[in-house]
Amino acid sequence: MDKFDVIVIGGGVIGTSVAFHLAKFGGGRVLLLERDMIGSGTTSQSSGILRTHYSVRENVELAKRSWEVFKDFPSYIGDEEASCGLVRCGYLISAADDEKLEPLRESLKQQQKQGVQLEYLTRKQAAELLPIASFDDAALIGFEPEAGFADATMVATSFARSARRGGVTVREGVGVTKLILEGQRVVGVATTAGNILCDTVVSTQNIWTQELAGWIGRRMPVVPERHAVLALECPAAPYTFSMPVFKDLSSPGMLYCRSYGGKQMLVSEGMVGEKLAASDAEQGDVPLDYVAEVGAQVAGRFPAYESAGLASSWTGVYDVTPDWNPVLGRLPGLEGLVVGYGFSGHGFKLSPTVGRVLAQEALRMKTDVALEPYSIERFDNGSLLVGKYGSGAVS
Repeated sequence: MDKFDVIVIGGGVIGTSVAFHLAKFGGGRVLLLERDMIGSGTTSQSSGILRTHYSVRENVELAKRSWEVFKDFPSYIGDEEASCGLVRCGYLISAADDEKLEPLRESLKQQQKQGVQLEYLTRKQAAELLPIASFDDAALIGFEPEAGFADATMVATSFARSARRGGVTVREGVGVTKLILEGQRVVGVATTAGNILCDTVVSTQNIWTQELAGWIGRRMPVVPERHAVLALECPAAPYTFSMPVFKDLSSPGMLYCRSYGGKQMLVSEGMVGEKLAASDAEQGDVPLDYVAEVGAQVAGRFPAYESAGLASSWTGVYDVTPDWNPVLGRLPGLEGLVVGYGFSGHGFKLSPTVGRVLAQEALRMKTDVALEPYSIERFDNGSLLVGKYGSGAVS
């Protein structure tokens, strides 16, 4: 029977980041298992937005460190031919004089305390950056010049390629069917290709984490939730690559939008989505009523888009925890297992640092960022990482 030092389950952007960092830290014999193809699951559905704006202080630190990786990605992974598809256009966020105003003000102050480059803009300055939008109701506007968006699939495949070069064995088309336990210790995995032994398993199973919960007989709070993304086209007001990503806290759905293809607008809501009875990354229906609802919100901020057409649409599935923040680290009372799940829509932007600290934890190294706030125990002891804006992926 084959034996590895560490087995990583899941070949999305988090799992490939873990594998890359395990190789970087000299983690011995490392195996990455992906049931389908690298980056083919929920990673392929990501909107790709990169920002450090969070109302949860711990997330700011993860995002800030990750941005340093994205902006010099080829150098970081040691592959000058690699690309993360980064567009450095900045991130604009605004609130009206309503219940989101003070949370935004407090969050921006926290970012500044943590060393994030940040500007406060007037309505006129915001309109110069994003001339297709109207800011007549904006009471507070923040701008992160060091932000933008990238391609999650390119990042995952680049991490995997560099991991292979570092000695990691990557097996696609191999699904894990259960963990092999000896008492309260994980000693391997059962797969569709046979049993494989190891010292440590790192699970990055995303929306399939409930499978893991069944294998170990533990409660692991996470719910799969489907969200729709629209691509709108308005030839009279193209959303160019030079225009910033925009978060509209004053819209009913707390819309986020960015340039798509240099002309279209990618837009979605930052609210609670459709809860699924079972984990499934397949494409769901996008009802015309939903398109009309989001379109009306877009037109309220982007007047020319009242006559915009729907160019395309798709769905993505989040792995949502009760406080919309991830679980990172070991599970109490069970040796040989490290988990990273429940990213609730912001896994991609945190993936370089999360992969790094999970690899450090798996190797019993000191982690760059404390994992205690992300412990699964917080759901029982009440130390939740609750964002200031309410339930949604802007936490």
